[in-house]
Amino acid sequence: MQKTIAKYSPMWWAASVASLCLVFALSSCGATVTEDAAETSTETETVEVADAAAEAESSEETTAEAAVGPEAEEETADLPTKDSITVSETYSDDADGGHAILADGTTDDYANVAVEKTGEADGDEADFYGENASVFATNGATLTLSEIVVESDGTHANGVFSYGEGTTVNISDSYIETSGNCSGGLMTTGGGTMNASNLNIVTSGNSSAAIRSDRGGGIVTVDGGSYVTSGTGSPVIYSTADITVNDSYLESTASQGIVVEGQNSVTLNDDTVVADNNTKNGDKSDYYQAVMIYQSMSGDADEGTASFEMNGGSLTNKNGDVFFVNNTVCTINLSGAEIVNEDADGVFLRAEAAGWGSEGSNGGQVDLNASGQVIDGDMVVDEVSNLNLYLTDSSAFTGAINPDGQAGEVYVDLADDSTWTLTGDSYITSLTCDAGAIDTNGYTLYVNGEAYDGSSASTGTAVEHTASSGGMGEGGMEEPPGGEGGPGEGGEPPAKPE
Repeated sequence: MQKTIAKYSPMWWAASVASLCLVFALSSCGATVTEDAAETSTETETVEVADAAAEAESSEETTAEAAVGPEAEEETADLPTKDSITVSETYSDDADGGHAILADGTTDDYANVAVEKTGEADGDEADFYGENASVFATNGATLTLSEIVVESDGTHANGVFSYGEGTTVNISDSYIETSGNCSGGLMTTGGGTMNASNLNIVTSGNSSAAIRSDRGGGIVTVDGGSYVTSGTGSPVIYSTADITVNDSYLESTASQGIVVEGQNSVTLNDDTVVADNNTKNGDKSDYYQAVMIYQSMSGDADEGTASFEMNGGSLTNKNGDVFFVNNTVCTINLSGAEIVNEDADGVFLRAEAAGWGSEGSNGGQVDLNASGQVIDGDMVVDEVSNLNLYLTDSSAFTGAINPDGQAGEVYVDLADDSTWTLTGDSYITSLTCDAGAIDTNGYTLYVNGEAYDGSSASTGTAVEHTASSGGMGEGGMEEPPGGEGGPGEGGEPPAKPE
């Protein structure tokens, strides 16, 4: 089959059911490539979706021309849209596993083109190697895309995919919309590089993060734009890579806003994040959250210290907790970010065992570093978890720690005129502070079982984290939330099949 170039016409959505990824079977929601997937079809395929009414509603909710929430109005004012981009050529593909644009070890540039993709895929070939991706770069290719429109409606039909070390995708001023399950906007695996600037990405399928990575990770840098998801198990960012996002608008309307798995990172600089995690995608945790940091033990992310960093910007949580850490060691760095939890019953940080990892060693181990940061909300650390809380540069914490009684080890260190105002009795194991840094506010702070008088200086010792909190014992090899990734061994992708 050959690639064809045709006049642009928008894709239309049919109303019958072909197949759906079952939410609990999405252990390999990604994209892959095989050697015989290099050709592109000449035909257009009718796209089948789960339900016409649901699809129409989802399309209405996620269409980029209309802001998803009131917070988006200013952020999305000057975004590229389907109508604002001038299109001179269209690349279409309807083959299962095929690509509309493929860069295989080449240096290619595309501008002012539309990409239409249907067709199905599943398994590791899709998750790890780019099969069925609308636009795919591999084998050290350098692919530059500007002012393009990408629309995909198929299972595992990621928008733009970079696979493998030495492969680089540069994309700017473009619009990407995916509606199928397991279909992210940007996808990076196997050590690839993705550089994105001023994009407008909307996804409506389940397990379809707007900025997405899988086995082997890579480096992803995003500057500006809007990234919105509405599917179950579809955070805006799912990281098994090193992902940095600058000056962007990020919103999830059903899932976590951000998920970091294993020894990987997300850094946010002056971003606006709105998260409304209101739909369960499994039964491994009882809680909703805006930011989840964990290790699934699926094999898609190496064990080690995860990292989340937020400098400036804002994070608004609509439901549940702000941070949830499970089955991993992690570092959270916060500097001058505005963090608001609109759920009065939610906590600021929960470090707690859930359904991933080995029982008894699958808690969250956290270093939380706050610099010039306001923190409002309680922190809960269960008996198999621990926390080192460092407040510096006039940070202010208002809340309680383990108000129901002592559980996991907690060390609190206040420096540089930082303060802590209690909103309930609190239980920690060690404390470093100057005299007068803590306002007990009528409550009692217990330090290693002894009531602290609130007026004296204190010197304590930080909690030592173990190298790994997970383990592949009983309870290991678990499915991640949203089915991102699948079972395997190690954080590197297996050899590309010939």
